[in-house]
Amino acid sequence: MPFCTGCGSKLSDDAKFCASCGTPLRSGAPSAAPVLEPLEYTIQGDNLQVARLRLKPGQEVFAEAGKMLYKTANVFWESRMTGDTLGSKLMGALKRKLMGESLFWTHFRSDGPGEVGFAGSYPGRIQPFDLAAGQSVIVQRDSFLCAQASVQVGIEFVKKIGAGFFAGEGFILERLTGPGTALIHGGGDFVEFVLKPGETIQVDTGCVVGFDETVTYDVQLAGGIKTMMFGGEGLFLATLTGPGRAIVQSLTLDKLRRELTPSRTGGDQRSGLGAISNLFGSDE
Repeated sequence: MPFCTGCGSKLSDDAKFCASCGTPLRSGAPSAAPVLEPLEYTIQGDNLQVARLRLKPGQEVFAEAGKMLYKTANVFWESRMTGDTLGSKLMGALKRKLMGESLFWTHFRSDGPGEVGFAGSYPGRIQPFDLAAGQSVIVQRDSFLCAQASVQVGIEFVKKIGAGFFAGEGFILERLTGPGTALIHGGGDFVEFVLKPGETIQVDTGCVVGFDETVTYDVQLAGGIKTMMFGGEGLFLATLTGPGRAIVQSLTLDKLRRELTPSRTGGDQRSGLGAISNLFGSDE
């Protein structure tokens, strides 16, 4: 199977350029899968985890702006907009804005053995993905933390309209494509499922951290009228159908914000009667 030398995506035998990143192919022929230096990293902590990346000479990673905790003095950093032309840079910035990410990536490169540390912005865990060439994983918006320079971060549009309207993540998710190691951050603790073909789990909307590209993502009604109105879980549940791996988080940023709201009186305000209870509970 031929691969792109720029991003590692799988290519057709007669490809002249990569459809994923636009890299032209020398002599019009795809190359073999690129050889990539593995990224050495450790994840420390419990619910306030830190990813410690140890860089070899010349090795480069990029990260979401503001996620760095520390770096050794020999690790150099700069903010960049991806793309070779002004148009591609602006398009890349627009895509990142739609994904809930910063307009610029921050790139880190070491001229010798060095180390750089990253962490999320709220209590949660870090999940690594060691992706082969052309392998992809779908993750929630604004979850990207850092990755090797060879990893491609792109938009994944929800294919079904119902899922886009009601799933809590909108129409846009993120697709991470190898080769290379990518790390994401989610809230609370993680539960991992390995789904068999046709096996389905139903998840609170917004609690889906990520899943393999082979997993089907959709939404369904939470149940009967009584359950939807009084169950406190909202009107819809996200459904994930195998085969493939799916990761669920125990805390979302929206839930954390609701719990920290001074006017909160208990219960989940996403229930069908949330708006009515807010009216009666108002001080005005």
